[in-house]
Amino acid sequence: MHDIRLIRDDPAAFDAALARRGFAASSAEVLVLDETRRAAATKAQDLLARRNEASKAIGAAIGRGDTDGAAALKAEVAGIKEELPALEAAEREAAQAQDDLLARLPNLPADDVPDGEDEAGNVEIARWGTPRDYAFEPKEHADFGPALGLDFEAGAAIAGARFTFLRGQMARLQRAIAQFMLDVQTGEHGYMECATPLLVREEAMFGTGQLPKFAEDSFQTTDGRWLIPTSEVSLTNFCRETIAEFGTPLRLTALTPCFRSEAGSAGRDTRGYIRQHQFEKVELVSICRPDHAAAEHDHMLRSAQVVLERLGLPYRTMLLCAGDMGFGAKKTYDLEVWLPGQQAYREISSVSWCGDFQARRMNARYRAENGKPAFVHTLNGSGLAVGRTLVAVLENYQQEDGSVIVPEALKPWAGGLEILEPAN
Repeated sequence: MHDIRLIRDDPAAFDAALARRGFAASSAEVLVLDETRRAAATKAQDLLARRNEASKAIGAAIGRGDTDGAAALKAEVAGIKEELPALEAAEREAAQAQDDLLARLPNLPADDVPDGEDEAGNVEIARWGTPRDYAFEPKEHADFGPALGLDFEAGAAIAGARFTFLRGQMARLQRAIAQFMLDVQTGEHGYMECATPLLVREEAMFGTGQLPKFAEDSFQTTDGRWLIPTSEVSLTNFCRETIAEFGTPLRLTALTPCFRSEAGSAGRDTRGYIRQHQFEKVELVSICRPDHAAAEHDHMLRSAQVVLERLGLPYRTMLLCAGDMGFGAKKTYDLEVWLPGQQAYREISSVSWCGDFQARRMNARYRAENGKPAFVHTLNGSGLAVGRTLVAVLENYQQEDGSVIVPEALKPWAGGLEILEPAN
């Protein structure tokens, strides 16, 4: 949500920032609704003050025997009583229309975010690792994974497209990856492990920006609750409707299933394990004071990068352009891991700084030095997406005979598993 005062102060700057996100100018419409709301509120307040004043004057008029004056004052009070409901309704309607409009507008990009309409405008800022040279032509995971227990057919038979059934050694490797990630983030990077609800109320989805704009990309239950598309929703809403008393950033992490309808990705990555309706992710969330947010963004980015480096997976770090960022982000880094089967870098983590955009939607505040409540800043990122990391491990550690070597970093979590062998 946006600060209406900033729009009033500089509507041209607001529209220019929206244009960088690919959105039409909206300040004029916002300000018309704002003026309508304020005018109705002001008139209602003036009438209430006059009603109180007239009510007191009625007694005085009666006391001095001025029956005509008292009657006129009573008529005025009755007229005000009839007029107030319409003004109050007009104020509510304008406020709701203004809130609905603002709720559909994305966060404004930070000044150092590059311009651009889509991923072509993203800027590579770093690269780590060298892709392995193979003595054979590396395959995509979808081609050799089924023999190792990545069962696309069983998943589809049970639940439909974009669901996968993991068996035996494959399920064990995915569990090892997830536990490794969680232990790195909690043991080394200061994140507190949480176990969060997987079903949340509409207010929680609104708070982090999934609603109303992206309702079709999520699953809703018959009782009105929503399956989380990421534990960012439940972790970030931990601070909703509160005034926190903290100095250092509050860092939270959770390993959860995530659920996405992928309505906006029709036809993309329909083959393999890249884009699923149900997947696991180790999510990172930070809630902090505004003056700590930039450094916290760097910390979160590094927390995700470390996982890839420990696993020996080549990757690159991208600074997203204004047109390619997520709805709630003001600045985002993407980590893209090398997939030799595709001969391409693919996104495996987005690390976003949201400023106070989510905090305003959740009414999440902290106590500033002057003692007054102010909005916190929120950040979120993947540390990492477990399924996509599994894909990266499979493709980067594949052998010519179809087996896959388990990376050294995972062995303490893999229960003695050192190599995935294809079924005969």
